[in-house]
Amino acid sequence: MARAKTMETADCIVIGAGVIGLAVARALALAGREVIVLEEEEAIGVHTSSRNSEVIHAGIYYPPGSLKARLCVEGRQILYRYCAEHGVAHRRCGKLIVATRAGQGVELDRIEAQARVSGVADLERLGAAAVHAMEPELRCVEALHSPSTGIIDSHGLMLALRGDAEARGAMLAFRSPVLAGTLTDRGIWLEAGGAEPLTLAARAVVNAAGLNAQRVAASLEGFPAAHVPGTHYAKGNYYTLAGRVPFSRLIYPVPEAAGLGVHATLDLAGQARFGPDVEWLAEGAAPDYRVDPRRADAFYAAIRDYWPGLPDDALAPGYAGIRPKLFGPGKPAADFVIQGPRVHGVPGLVHLFGIESPGLTASLAIAACVAAELGA
Repeated sequence: MARAKTMETADCIVIGAGVIGLAVARALALAGREVIVLEEEEAIGVHTSSRNSEVIHAGIYYPPGSLKARLCVEGRQILYRYCAEHGVAHRRCGKLIVATRAGQGVELDRIEAQARVSGVADLERLGAAAVHAMEPELRCVEALHSPSTGIIDSHGLMLALRGDAEARGAMLAFRSPVLAGTLTDRGIWLEAGGAEPLTLAARAVVNAAGLNAQRVAASLEGFPAAHVPGTHYAKGNYYTLAGRVPFSRLIYPVPEAAGLGVHATLDLAGQARFGPDVEWLAEGAAPDYRVDPRRADAFYAAIRDYWPGLPDDALAPGYAGIRPKLFGPGKPAADFVIQGPRVHGVPGLVHLFGIESPGLTASLAIAACVAAELGA
């Protein structure tokens, strides 16, 4: 016999307990709102939030005036303060964007110019000799040095955000997938599954479901389908380095169309990892986080372009993450979409679509925007 659903009312419901959902829940709770977070998994940050490079980005790559540019620059400053105040492990290690061929200097010019327009004022152009003095094993003809780039313990950040939210009364419900919803004159009704199915009536709903944001939006009866963008998944694979770490900074090649290239990052324990590459998944495919060892050949080639000394057999499959893209292969990168009532006309509803990199860096700034959309 099927168990009866429980009917409850709530002020604000946040769908998704990744870094964005937790940051939003914190912002709303700090504003005095009653908050319930619905998460389909059994823990926080299971997907995109814990499967990335854990980099605090400076705000270099994004078109001036875009949400990515503005919220990355703002978010980076807020995030460094937050980490210092809350004891979240991080390090401002800096990074080098390297041109390995003379013709790539034009791209460095473009990156540097747009970054300065976006408010990144501390970039430094370096010649080969200066780069070699900083990183002796790195090969390039010139580089951009970004001292504001850093690394962070993403799980530690999410734990801090969760703690702040719960201290102000927010509640988290795990294993509670949103199955459907209805837009009514009395608010937004959601059907949540799990061991104890619920019907929740809320004044405000924030869709921070990440990889599933479009599915959640499409499940809301009465929501205009024209406002639900397409869904495209770009898998990024990472390989870890066995042996001595050759760099003290992050090393990025000149960026590619769908990503930032196979770059070298460090974790807070000093382990080096390389990635991500770009592997487009078939439409409708379930997330697959296995790393195919056969992709290693392409990694060796990409890394040796800037680190010729990479030893044979030094790379091991590490982990993979999936980026929610709004456009597929061959299309330009899309901006963040923070879609509130002023766009779709539904009171109290905010959708977050295409929140990929630099979403981790921008998380607190994104949360502030969402709170403003809801008048919190």
